[in-house]
Amino acid sequence: MTTLSDPQQGSFRLSMLLNDTRYRSYTFQFVALLLLIALMAFLGINLMRNLAEAGLNISYGFLGVPAGYDINQSLIDYSSQDSNLRAAMVGIINTLLVAFLACVTATILGVLAGVARLSKNWLVSKLMAVYVEIFRNIPVLIWILMIYTLMTAVLPSPSAFRGDDPASSMFLGAFAFTNRGVYIPWPVWGPGSMFVVATFVLSIIAAIAYRRYAVKLLFDTGKLLPRAWPTAAILILPTLLAFFILGRPVSLDYPALAGFNFGGGLQIGAPLIALWLALSVYTGAFIAENVRAGIQAISRGQTEAASSLGLRPKRVMNLVVLPQALRVIIPPLISQYLNITKNSSLAIAVGYADITATLGGITLNQTGRAIECVLLLMLFYLTISLSISAIMNVYNTSVSLKER
Repeated sequence: MTTLSDPQQGSFRLSMLLNDTRYRSYTFQFVALLLLIALMAFLGINLMRNLAEAGLNISYGFLGVPAGYDINQSLIDYSSQDSNLRAAMVGIINTLLVAFLACVTATILGVLAGVARLSKNWLVSKLMAVYVEIFRNIPVLIWILMIYTLMTAVLPSPSAFRGDDPASSMFLGAFAFTNRGVYIPWPVWGPGSMFVVATFVLSIIAAIAYRRYAVKLLFDTGKLLPRAWPTAAILILPTLLAFFILGRPVSLDYPALAGFNFGGGLQIGAPLIALWLALSVYTGAFIAENVRAGIQAISRGQTEAASSLGLRPKRVMNLVVLPQALRVIIPPLISQYLNITKNSSLAIAVGYADITATLGGITLNQTGRAIECVLLLMLFYLTISLSISAIMNVYNTSVSLKER
């Protein structure tokens, strides 16, 4: 009689790779991996052979060659004599900038619209429904072109602000809305300004800690602490004290008309604004549906129980419904953030110099290194997409339901 301790029973045989269900799936996966590696190797060898026959080779030496073109908006120092690598870095930073701004704005807009769609006010809910249905059913490229066209056609040129007192034509005497973009005041950092910035950062951390403490105290003891005015006080008062104690080290540089354009301050170009707003309102419509689905996934009994405890509707939504709905909202929200990042490649339609416009556009056309540029573009978008997915998955794990 064969027992479990019989060596014949526990010995490994090659036939078990196919006949034993414990190993069969691993065998098929390993064979598929070998076939995939063989296919990629065949394609790579075929590519190198074809390039050699055409007298071409893969080289990234063009990245060190002067770019020879200007970029209209850059967050770092750049000139046409800088290298193609520097131009690509400008494009990467511009891509990350518009993606970050659009993700933040689309999230805020989507949450507000999603909650408003479930409002008991008939007019509000229908208006949000119209917004969602219109914006998500028209391609984002059309919204980009429409917003850019409206900005350049409706807003005045900088020359329209000429006069004895140009500041009087500006909004609040500090903001200029033109067909070239929006000009806003920009801080000038003096000695000691970093201490003010550090105080503000610490104030943000303290405000977040206070709000978490207030929520924990409410769940543990039922004691409700005020959150609005303490949060505002924590954010503002320490920074103001540091600002005045250090002798006002931070000042503002206001835009002023100089020649045919504005000088000073910060210019937010029309292409950036058009791309930012279009991505925000378009993706916000999708996020609104995700939020609505997440809220509706929560049992009505949760809302009724919270209301029976005397909580106001706003607190019921903030403290009971939304925290539970996040488990449903976050997974599709990750996909929307990825869509924003990838849709930012449409920036070339309005002349915004993102990575697709610099490395995948001008640099590619000037150098003729199509394979190298496309491979670098693929690597960038793959890296940033995986990074966003990893960060959001960590957050998703933190809000997911913990089983006992």
